[in-house]
Amino acid sequence: MEKNNICIYVFAITSIVSVLLLFNSITLASSSSSSSSFLHSILQLFNNKTPEVFAQLNDENGNGTLSLANLIKQGSPYQGSKFAPVVIIDFSDLQCKLCQRFVKYTEPQINSTYVQTGKVTLVFKHLPNRGFDSFPAAIAAQCTNDQGKFWQLHNFLYNVQGPIDSGWASKNNLEKLALQITGLDKQMFNSCFENQKYKSFIDADLALAHSLGFTQTPSFIIVKNNGTDIQKLEGPQPFVEFKAVLDKELVGAR
Repeated sequence: MEKNNICIYVFAITSIVSVLLLFNSITLASSSSSSSSFLHSILQLFNNKTPEVFAQLNDENGNGTLSLANLIKQGSPYQGSKFAPVVIIDFSDLQCKLCQRFVKYTEPQINSTYVQTGKVTLVFKHLPNRGFDSFPAAIAAQCTNDQGKFWQLHNFLYNVQGPIDSGWASKNNLEKLALQITGLDKQMFNSCFENQKYKSFIDADLALAHSLGFTQTPSFIIVKNNGTDIQKLEGPQPFVEFKAVLDKELVGAR
């Protein structure tokens, strides 16, 4: 019954927006600013609600797209316990300065307060849209995940990050930087990187980000372990903002 209601909701909203778009195109020349504002409000409502509706469809059995079990199965890098009741999913670009700020100032506090205590798991998803070198950087990082070295390269790349597309994240330099990670198998990494083993994986991350309405980095969603109860945070929010959402989610997860 719940699934049918959700499907009806999606159909109804889609139909309403389609009619409004048609109305707007017909009356564009003579429409007032108030009608345009009204249409914008409806479209904004649709944009905000649609991802949550589809997430409910996916997660009704606790095994949907955003569940921790599914994210781990897909190969998404993560820190923390598989059984943590709450999950932060971080959509970031390795060339992004605002992401670097989050990693430097906020992530360590989240890690010590919530991840290391088993309350929260942090999952990384790629949203490489800042520059041409962002996609190769994402592939390089994901390749190191095969060897359990993702977070080492993740932190290292943010530490040495330069201006976007300035050459610091070029293909050749990424290979050199990766080899500075202690214990990384050079041959295994080069094979993965050269063959773009994770291109389709990164493409899927991008599609997921866009389905959630994310176009900027960093962007975050906070969910329960089974992928339900989606909360969004966008931008390099300070620790206090994450704390407010996490504490609320943890109370509800008990």
